[in-house]
Amino acid sequence: MPYLVPPCIPPGSLAALDQPSVPVKGGLLLRPWRQTDAAALAAAFTDPGIQRWHVRRIDSEEEARGWITRCQERWQAETGVQWAVVPGDGGDLLGRASLRSVHLAEGRAECAYWTVPAARGSGVAVRAVSAMTHWAFEEMGFHRLELAHSVANHASCRVAAKAGFAREGTRRSAHLHIDGWHDMHLHARIREDRPAAV
Repeated sequence: MPYLVPPCIPPGSLAALDQPSVPVKGGLLLRPWRQTDAAALAAAFTDPGIQRWHVRRIDSEEEARGWITRCQERWQAETGVQWAVVPGDGGDLLGRASLRSVHLAEGRAECAYWTVPAARGSGVAVRAVSAMTHWAFEEMGFHRLELAHSVANHASCRVAAKAGFAREGTRRSAHLHIDGWHDMHLHARIREDRPAAV
C-alpha cells in the first residue's frame, strides 16, 4: 500500500553517513561514544540522580561497552543517535545527549539527556540540547522533536524551556519510575520555531 506523501527524511540518510561530532557553544562538543568512554559512563551511572530519572544503572565497564556498541548499532539502524558531551579540547565526560525513537519518514524523534553532577547548573544540558536540535533541524531536516520528563523533574523542565521546547501538555501516568508511575510533561519544537537564545 503506497504512501501518498514522500518521507520527510529519506531512508538511509543517517546510515549513509559517519555519525558526526557537533560543536556546542562554550567550547563543548557532542561526539559519538567510544569504547574508551566505558569507565566514565559506568561511573556516571552510579549517580542517584541519573538512576532516578533514567531508571537504569550500569554495573560494570563491560556492560558500559555493550551499551556503547548498541549506540553505534542504532545509528546504522536509523533508530537513535547518541552523543557524549565533552569539552572540545578533551577532558572528562560531562553528559549525554540523544535522539531516540527516531522516525525518519515522519521527521520525528525524542530528545533525552543527562549530565554528571559536576556539570550541573552550568548550562551544559541546555547548550547540548540546543546544538543537537540545530543539527537535527538544519543538517538532517527533522520536522519535530519531542522532549518528555517527569513532572517532578524540575531541572529537566528548565532545560526544556531554555532550549526552546514549548510545553504542550501532561501525559498522565505515562512512565514507570522506581517510586511508581509518574505524570510526564511533554515539550516539543518544530523546525519553524525560532531558535532558543542560549
